[in-house]
Amino acid sequence: MLRFLRPLVVIAVLAGLAAYATIMLRGPQGLRALQEKRQQIRTLEEENANLARDIEAKKQRIERLKNDPGTQRVAVQQGLGKLPQGATEFKVSGQHVGPPPPKPEGGSSTEDPQ
Repeated sequence: MLRFLRPLVVIAVLAGLAAYATIMLRGPQGLRALQEKRQQIRTLEEENANLARDIEAKKQRIERLKNDPGTQRVAVQQGLGKLPQGATEFKVSGQHVGPPPPKPEGGSSTEDPQ
């Protein structure tokens, strides 16, 4: 009788493990959640790389501001809204003037061909 029960117990245990694995893989903590976590990781890694590039660019700008008087002068002028020495600013008020309208193509022309 013990001989007969042993294979049944093994089969029952294997069936139980298979059912548990199926439930766990399809459940809220299963494969779908794993895919979502991997996507989140990928997105965060991209964001982290972008931030690292931004930080590096800002470090380079800080170094230029520390060591280059021309860059310092431009940054101060931009911050104060000033123009470089000797530059002239023209302010035009009134109606906005845009580019001239395109000339019509084809046979009808208002200009004299002579």
